[in-house]
Amino acid sequence: MSSSSSSSSSAPSPASGRVDLDGAPVAPLTICMIGAGGFIGSHLCEKLMAETSHTVLAVDVYCDKIRHLVDPAPPHLAGRISFHRLNIKNDSRLEGLIKMADLTINLAAICTPADYNTRPLDTIYSNFIDALPVVKYCSENSKRLIHFSTCEVYGKTIGSFLPKDHPLRKEPEFFVLTEDESPCIFGPIVKQRWSYACAKQLIERLIFAEGAENDLEFTIVRPFNWIGPRMDFIPGVDGPSEGVPRVLACFSNNLLRREPLKLVDGGEVQRTFLYIKDAIEAVVLMIENPARANGHIFNVGNPNNEVTVRELAEMMTEVYANVSGEPPLEEPVIDVSAQQFYGEGYDDSDKRIPSMTLINKQLGWNPKTPLKDLLETTLTYQHKTYKEAVKTQMSQASASS
Repeated sequence: MSSSSSSSSSAPSPASGRVDLDGAPVAPLTICMIGAGGFIGSHLCEKLMAETSHTVLAVDVYCDKIRHLVDPAPPHLAGRISFHRLNIKNDSRLEGLIKMADLTINLAAICTPADYNTRPLDTIYSNFIDALPVVKYCSENSKRLIHFSTCEVYGKTIGSFLPKDHPLRKEPEFFVLTEDESPCIFGPIVKQRWSYACAKQLIERLIFAEGAENDLEFTIVRPFNWIGPRMDFIPGVDGPSEGVPRVLACFSNNLLRREPLKLVDGGEVQRTFLYIKDAIEAVVLMIENPARANGHIFNVGNPNNEVTVRELAEMMTEVYANVSGEPPLEEPVIDVSAQQFYGEGYDDSDKRIPSMTLINKQLGWNPKTPLKDLLETTLTYQHKTYKEAVKTQMSQASASS
């Protein structure tokens, strides 16, 4: 583990002269970022290092996605970012790092739908039990917390319980998800797919209660399908061969291997997708505007990028053909049942369309990047990063069979 960063009291003045949304200077912060080595954490670390004078204590088990920042830190970042290899579930150093920081950001989670059925206990422990010490240490030491939750806490829409042809299903109040008003509607206990959403909702309730009873300063983030370079993994290359990542990485894996994209139950569910760099802009606003962000739960998504999963597959097939120069397959998609793909106990929500009213009002944030543009950026990265590795992996598998 690298040596500890200095506290915010000795941090340098902001070279960039950053100001918050009310025109006040932004003081340099020391940020304990748990899960800094993941998809979101790596992009947030890059942004903070490039554009602010904040210091980051990067906490994770792995540092592959931030190795260029920490192993070793470039000379111009010396003293501003340090990597601390630890597992938050069983390491006594965690409280010390939180005490050293002004702000803790918790990104740690199991958040892959395929795991919710096959590893429900790990899912519940990771997203609730393992997060408890983080909340406790922040509350006891009067440290601010930004906790990453999920759009899955909303569960199913009210409209999903109406007949498919019912006209009210098209009315926004029956499907648009609002932080402080929409109910959280889950499926029955036997549908273990909801283990993730329930665990995330319960930690949200605990954080909210800490705020109400013990004055914890908190912000909760509900991401709506953030995508971009470095998300998830490609099975057999930088993740387990039997692993099943989230939908965009799943489809990327199929495209790289020239396999049909698998549409679960026809790909009829609707989702929205947000470019990671747009999302990180929102998070930085939360970091630097505590007076506007504290005590709030924020949806962070792009309702303009709404598609069915089938439409997403069609768009990705077209974009990847342009990126790779390879013609699409004659049959680019195949239908599979949820039971075939995920196993027993799977269930899903029909739509996830976020209201952006609150985050726009409090932080003035709006998403920018259209879906086709972010797919081009992401698939270009996937092709350049993984194509040769996938070819090698496939040839090795073929030779050993």
